[in-house]
Amino acid sequence: MTAIKLIRMLAWAAVVALAAAAGLAALGIRPGNLDPGKLPFAAQVGGPFALTSHEGKRLTDADLAGKPFALFFGFTNCPDICPTTLLELTNRLAELGPDGDKLRLVFVTIDPEQDTPAFLKTYLTNFDSRILGLTGTPTEIADIAKKYRAFYQKVPTSTGYTMNHEASVYLMNARGRFVGTLSHQEPADVQRSKLKRLVAQSS
Repeated sequence: MTAIKLIRMLAWAAVVALAAAAGLAALGIRPGNLDPGKLPFAAQVGGPFALTSHEGKRLTDADLAGKPFALFFGFTNCPDICPTTLLELTNRLAELGPDGDKLRLVFVTIDPEQDTPAFLKTYLTNFDSRILGLTGTPTEIADIAKKYRAFYQKVPTSTGYTMNHEASVYLMNARGRFVGTLSHQEPADVQRSKLKRLVAQSS
């Protein structure tokens, strides 16, 4: 590579870096301060909701206030992602020890036609008893999914239907503000670190 080509590449890299910095500045973000909870996008994730718990009781977002929570959208007939994610969350809770009680885990069904409170209650006996199951009318489920920007779709099959859906776990602080996600089959140590940080924000 000639000296002229190297200089041109470095100059172009500097232009790109300056453009990126300008874009972040326009959003009110300073370099080194890329906490998802401080990004403008965070204000667009989450919001008021009213659903029915697996115990048959009405529950709203106000009932979750004061503790950080991790929220996951899925359905009980899910063959892989949902049971795997709930098992991972069960294991992470156990690893947190006493700090696990400072965190709420919420499983919201995207298949309210089949996932009644009673059905959810039976299903959740396979996982940590602190996991809260929520269901509701199709309209209520669509509303909370929209507020969390969570994708789901009913897909016909030869035997009925299945559901395509978002696989991320939404991490919300004690004020109900979005601060990040857990990804499907993310390394256990990464998940544990994120949950520890989330719990620490509540104290």
